[in-house]
Amino acid sequence: MSYDVRVRRLGAALSGLEDVVCALSGGVDSAVLLHAAHAALGERAVGWIGDSPSLPRHELQDARAVAQVIGARVVVVSTGELEVPGYRSNDGARCYFCRRVLFDTMHAWAGAQGFHTIAYGEITDDLQDVRPGRRAATELGIVAPLVEAGFTKNDVRRYANEQGLPVANKPASACLSSRIPMGTPVTRDRLARIERSEATVRSLGFRVLRVRDHGTRARVELGSSELERGQALFQELAAALAEESFEQIELAVYVTPGSQRIDEPPANTVQL
Repeated sequence: MSYDVRVRRLGAALSGLEDVVCALSGGVDSAVLLHAAHAALGERAVGWIGDSPSLPRHELQDARAVAQVIGARVVVVSTGELEVPGYRSNDGARCYFCRRVLFDTMHAWAGAQGFHTIAYGEITDDLQDVRPGRRAATELGIVAPLVEAGFTKNDVRRYANEQGLPVANKPASACLSSRIPMGTPVTRDRLARIERSEATVRSLGFRVLRVRDHGTRARVELGSSELERGQALFQELAAALAEESFEQIELAVYVTPGSQRIDEPPANTVQL
């Protein structure tokens, strides 16, 4: 099946809906979903952003900006996953509880506003990963039109480029809680520290990055093409993160989840 056929299948599936509320995160997948939904349904397609301490402020800004480019209505609603013990404990099912709270909140909003369908931006590549959040989507009847149309990551990037979406080439991201090791409780203060730390690293011009919070140790992961520059600025990075009470700083390459070697040594380490 060709790309053009997949695009037509997506449009046809969305056109057959009475209306749709699309979960919007600031990334390319959800942006493509909202664009296609708005093209098919106009004002009957709404972008919905679940706001919480685990959503970086720059991602919230990106989500709002892409909705404005699309011309779609967007709403921002606070979600309360930090109030859920299963989320805070971070014992391996955090993503399930996060999605469950998100979709429950979306359901309540959609029902109150008279909307009938809720969709999220899962793509076929995601089916290869273990994603507890998918179980929450299944339980609540959340649809995944991009999967149904056969969209891959290459497809969404191509579509976004063709439609001039500002997130077309944006690196993949994830919530701030993903920077906290399993078994370490998720707290508002820890999420805030991670966000400040990543903002500091980003201000130095890095594009692909994660700051993993291991208590007194921060593991700064950069894209492979940016690692050499990170090494050159290592002392500056270390000094900046020491302001966040990190006593030890590591610098390493960021690789996509599922392919990272846990035995791979960091590129640099400094004890402050």
